[in-house]
Amino acid sequence: MKKRFKYRTLEEMRWEAITLGIDLPLSGDFDVFRDPVDLGLKTIPNRFVDQPMEGNDAQLDGTPGPLTLRRYRRLAEGGAGVIWVEAIAISREARGNDRQLMLTEETVNSFRSFVAEIKSASLKTNNFEPYVVAQLTHPGRFGKNRKILFHDKFLDEKYGITEDFPLMSDEELDSLKEQYLRAAKFAKIAGFDAVDIKACHRYLLSELLAAHTREGKYGGSYENRTKLLKDIVRLVREEVEIDITVRLNLSDFIPYPYGWGSTEEGTLDFTEPGRLLKELEELGVKIINVTASTPYLKPHINRPYDEMGKYNPPEHPIVGAMRLLNLAKLAKETLSRTLVVASGFTWFRQFAPYVAAGMLKNSWCDLVGFGRMTFAYPDYPKDILTKGELDPKKVCITCNKCAELKAAGESCGCVVRDSEVYLPIYRKMEENKKS
Repeated sequence: MKKRFKYRTLEEMRWEAITLGIDLPLSGDFDVFRDPVDLGLKTIPNRFVDQPMEGNDAQLDGTPGPLTLRRYRRLAEGGAGVIWVEAIAISREARGNDRQLMLTEETVNSFRSFVAEIKSASLKTNNFEPYVVAQLTHPGRFGKNRKILFHDKFLDEKYGITEDFPLMSDEELDSLKEQYLRAAKFAKIAGFDAVDIKACHRYLLSELLAAHTREGKYGGSYENRTKLLKDIVRLVREEVEIDITVRLNLSDFIPYPYGWGSTEEGTLDFTEPGRLLKELEELGVKIINVTASTPYLKPHINRPYDEMGKYNPPEHPIVGAMRLLNLAKLAKETLSRTLVVASGFTWFRQFAPYVAAGMLKNSWCDLVGFGRMTFAYPDYPKDILTKGELDPKKVCITCNKCAELKAAGESCGCVVRDSEVYLPIYRKMEENKKS
């Protein structure tokens, strides 16, 4: 299904949404983005969040590489109140690939310089330091040292995983608690304001939430499936003076018993996610960053777009974007103290600020997160706040060439808007496919 973004005006887009039965939350009051958020000991200077987008451009030792530094310097100058640094492996064994960031004793000093550079660049350009989050991760079945937690009918079939594929043991899962704790301690030393105990997109902690068919203490019951995530949050809270956040799938939209927060038809069942949200709040989690599904199976759900190669989304992108916005609304209605980051704005292009402002005005979220837009248009917050608009010639067009680069293991960024750097990489990737 091809549904090209073709709107010349906000009203045209709003009218198409209405024809689809969707009433978009829209507002032209962009002053809502300026409101700071008081976290007690820290303050988030505005409501924009640069979402974690992996660039595959770290050095082989796990430290930020030249392109990593370039990307985050541009984000810092762009003016977002929160810079959520992409997936950082908690150990060498937990790296997704050889170009993923990794936070260990050997790399912590490089990260200290990295975080200082982010804060310094923003302070110099915007007169404030952003709130910087380290997304700590274990990739699980999508890592270099691939092991699964249980056999998933849908993901196993897609990736050719057979019955004799190695399963991660309970003892191996137990050992991850100390690995996350060590990484959180290094994040504190490096100057990060918070750590994200990543539980989304079917990476390890996210997959564990769906382990209905797994045996042992980490499978089966709700208590078992959520135990490791909550144990890690509790351990970090007790041992490290750093804020804790979680980027969380509120549903995998994979049919039960293979999905989390899903019915047998693969639709939303909010019973367990709602319970987990409340428990994470009680554990002191400061921010929940809302997302859903997995790019490895249903990429249109967590990043709405028109089409990508042979995979064409089975729905209008407005439907997909509104699904994400409604999930944030559900989380906001469930929580009383923990802040909620909404995702799903990038597809709206130059009209995204109106949707984001509407979310804030209607109290559907506390912070607005942009992902692919950060690759294409790193200074989007500054333009919204100072010019009151986004430039249609600079916005992300959701072509997903950045995702193609990521899938191929190449350094990724915006092939269209940052073509001097990333178009040659993309062309080389395409040539390698043909050879």
